[in-house]
Amino acid sequence: MGLELALLLGCIVIGSRIGGMGMGTMGGIGLLLFVFIFRLPPGGPPVTVLGMILAVITALATMEAAGGLTYLVGVAEKVMRKRPQNITFVAPFVSYILIFLSGTQHVIYALLPVISEISRKSNIRPERPLSISVIASMQGLIASPISAATVALVSVLTPREVSIPQVMMITIPATLLAVGVGAIVASRMGKNLAEDPVYQEKLKTATFKQATVEKLEGKALRNAKGATFLFFATVAFIVLMGLFPDIRPSHTALVEGQETKKVLAMADAIIILMVAVAGVMMLAFQSDAKKAVSGAIMKSGIVAIISILGISWMGSSFFTGNENTIVAGINQLISGNEWLFGLGLFVLSVLLFSQAATIVTLLPVALALDIPTELILALYPAVNGLFFLPTYGTILAAVSFDPTGTTKIGKYLLNHSFMLPGLVTTTTAVAIALLLSNFL
Repeated sequence: MGLELALLLGCIVIGSRIGGMGMGTMGGIGLLLFVFIFRLPPGGPPVTVLGMILAVITALATMEAAGGLTYLVGVAEKVMRKRPQNITFVAPFVSYILIFLSGTQHVIYALLPVISEISRKSNIRPERPLSISVIASMQGLIASPISAATVALVSVLTPREVSIPQVMMITIPATLLAVGVGAIVASRMGKNLAEDPVYQEKLKTATFKQATVEKLEGKALRNAKGATFLFFATVAFIVLMGLFPDIRPSHTALVEGQETKKVLAMADAIIILMVAVAGVMMLAFQSDAKKAVSGAIMKSGIVAIISILGISWMGSSFFTGNENTIVAGINQLISGNEWLFGLGLFVLSVLLFSQAATIVTLLPVALALDIPTELILALYPAVNGLFFLPTYGTILAAVSFDPTGTTKIGKYLLNHSFMLPGLVTTTTAVAIALLLSNFL
């Protein structure tokens, strides 16, 4: 088992260094060795989770092809430019809402140069709004009802009949309040631009370009608005189905020779609605199918699916083959200290660079240990450990989009601009979620 664990961790580390779909392919190598060499049972891929993620990505990519994400980014830009002096507090909440609505962190790449420009022109250290905006995007992702992480969480917790609205009742207030606390901390980071020696030196030679966001007009704008509103109307309907199961369609099925009424499962409802709404957007709002497939969201989504497929299947094989030993050992370790499961979520997310992959890999262990549902939901925000190592895409982008040099990766790797806002925000979100889970 020690050799198998070393192989599992080795595949994760190598996969994270390769990046992209390398995480999934290294998981495939690990799975092959587990099954053919160590003779472990193959376990199984999370088919339902992968199906739900693929369906949501299909709808999002179709909305992107219709101009929906460009429209959302344009609205976000207007909101931030109205109050430039408060950019450290406005930017993270705008980022949070944008990622919450779109279900993907991809859209923040278009906002980062705008945030940097507004803060610099307002004589505010760009490190402050950029760092907390990146952290806010991670919080908005786990609160979003359509993100891969939330879909994975609800799917794995299906045996306990956990619905999307139940998750949202805890995650939304916990993450929103935590972002507010994180913004207060970020607003006090570093020296003001006028006192920053690095920036003052750059001013002597540097020229700064103005950030621009693509503008939509006429028919393109109408199609973008229509696709965006249709997508969010579908999301709202999915939330309603979670709140009121009676509105879900039902059918009769033979169970052990008797006719039984079966209500459509939420996972099936999400897949059907998301794939269908993508088709409607193509018909009604001229969303180009080829453009949807070649867009940034579809590409990043496929990478996520391959990563989850390889890593989670490898993890499933390891867990199935050593279930009794793992459950007994972890149960002894966290007995009376179930909060340690949250630490496990945090550490694994640092290694996997994916909230969804972390959930799919570790949550079955929580179910096997019979950790209470309310505690699992409370510890869910701990899955946002992606900021800990400054190698995640949004972190690197924020550093590159700051021409003043205030947003940086420190000399000692971990003393980077995102560490303090990330630790404060994530810890606060878990603390608030723990309080809420006791009452709701």
